[in-house]
Amino acid sequence: MVSEQVKKGKFITLEGMDGAGKSTHIPIIVELLEARGVEVVSTREPGGTLLGEQLRALLLHETMHPETETLLMFAARREHIANVIEPALARGAYVLSDRFTDATYAYQCGAKGVLPHKIKQLETWVQGDLRPDATLLFDVPVEISLQRLASAREPDKFERENAQFFEKLRQAYLLRAAENSHIFHIIDANQSIDKVKVLVKEVIATL
Repeated sequence: MVSEQVKKGKFITLEGMDGAGKSTHIPIIVELLEARGVEVVSTREPGGTLLGEQLRALLLHETMHPETETLLMFAARREHIANVIEPALARGAYVLSDRFTDATYAYQCGAKGVLPHKIKQLETWVQGDLRPDATLLFDVPVEISLQRLASAREPDKFERENAQFFEKLRQAYLLRAAENSHIFHIIDANQSIDKVKVLVKEVIATL
């Protein structure tokens, strides 16, 4: 008798500018998914593996050429996919990642000017057919993002960027959402945490 095939898991990503509040809602999403009786793997980019976390420290604090950033992002991503994401999905888990490739399109392409076809080539090479099943984009006006960051912990190099950088970043994210509307769910994060939580719950209920 052939054993029943394990149902493939789902890959959910969270995106948004620094200060948008996405990380605040990760425990809520984990709780909602675990209530269904499924395994949930919560991870982040850059990071997610020992090597990925070492590369994260470089990426967040060291000055480098935008294309170098992009290459290191995808190096960390390859390790992340091979060692965390793909094995979890294969055993039927839900993978929840705080950022993924859309962040590279937003930060390195939209805000820093790396040509999109270069990122696309790396995306195809590193990921193959792997794409998120759903992406929650936490969106806030730039001034709100900057206000929140001003009262946060010691900022990394991206969080220290100016308003023009953040405006480019936001527009890049909104463009990605428009181009991939079948995957993206835009969350209006310029509200109280309780109201945002309701929006998040509504989206997760559909997945």
